Amino acid sequence: MPAWVVRQPGPMAARPLRLVRRPTPVPGHGEVLVAVEACAVCRTDLHLAEGDLPPRRPGTVPGHEVVGRVVGHGPGTSAPPIGARVGIAWLRSTCGTCRYCRRGSENLCPASRYTAWDADGGFAPYAAAPADYVYPLPEGRSAEELAPLLCAGIIGYRALSRADLPEGGRLGIYGFGASAHITAQVALLRGARLYVMTRAPEARGLALRLGAHWAGDARAAPPEPLDAAILFAPAGDLVPVALAALDRGGTLAVAGIHLSDVPGLDYQRHLFQERTLRSVTANTRADGRALLDVAARHRLEVTTTPYPFDQADRALADLAADRVTGAAVLRFPPP
Repeated sequence: MPAWVVRQPGPMAARPLRLVRRPTPVPGHGEVLVAVEACAVCRTDLHLAEGDLPPRRPGTVPGHEVVGRVVGHGPGTSAPPIGARVGIAWLRSTCGTCRYCRRGSENLCPASRYTAWDADGGFAPYAAAPADYVYPLPEGRSAEELAPLLCAGIIGYRALSRADLPEGGRLGIYGFGASAHITAQVALLRGARLYVMTRAPEARGLALRLGAHWAGDARAAPPEPLDAAILFAPAGDLVPVALAALDRGGTLAVAGIHLSDVPGLDYQRHLFQERTLRSVTANTRADGRALLDVAARHRLEVTTTPYPFDQADRALADLAADRVTGAAVLRFPPP
């Protein structure tokens, strides 16, 4: 089968992604084989391609927002059934026995493994994944709409939880791409007053259309202090900007897996008065189920920019250059 792989991490101008031939994967014990219908393109895929995330194996197939249908079972697996529509996400497996897993924090499991980092992902027509870590998906929405929910949606949902937004509170969002535009809708459903700071005029327009109270440049001060904020942009120099925008007792959650260096913080200006700075690490399956339930009940609007499968390298290059509104999604021809 054709598959995109990261041959040699580097800037997108050096074309780190290559289209190669790979055998169709054989599902292992407890795994399902999925025929891919669509795969969203995540900034984490870009970090892997460009080397911000050190590769864990050579020639990895990116893609961890996979929508498809079960077409095979590995030994010891009978569910989901053949033909079932499922999603493959970032979290691939955990040990289930460590103290983090036992207390419900499987995202912190030291033995956790990840799709498109520890194992091949969905930039290929077929992908195998542990059956216990795939999500059942509804039939009533297109694969293109569903794919971004599987990472952009899930990690945004966890970031919103980590931000401790009070009911009806003032939420600031820094960066407004795939994850942010889904998270914003969840926050608005909870009655938030939303302020968006992002450098792309198109993204500011999307934020206002979705219901943001105000949208401005990435470094602009919102018109009133924030109760909570989420940093989606992988720019560490925005951390002090966001902290300075918080009201007393506010929380900033940093959603990305990669962040450039954070400059020095002024304790009185940025952290005093019980302001809190938090990171967000992966997600639990409970986060995934909760987000997909919200999306099903409220039909969240997912803005996408589609690309044919054979243009995955262009999709990543466009993402790197901020030429994507919403989420980039690879479309696959029928198997």
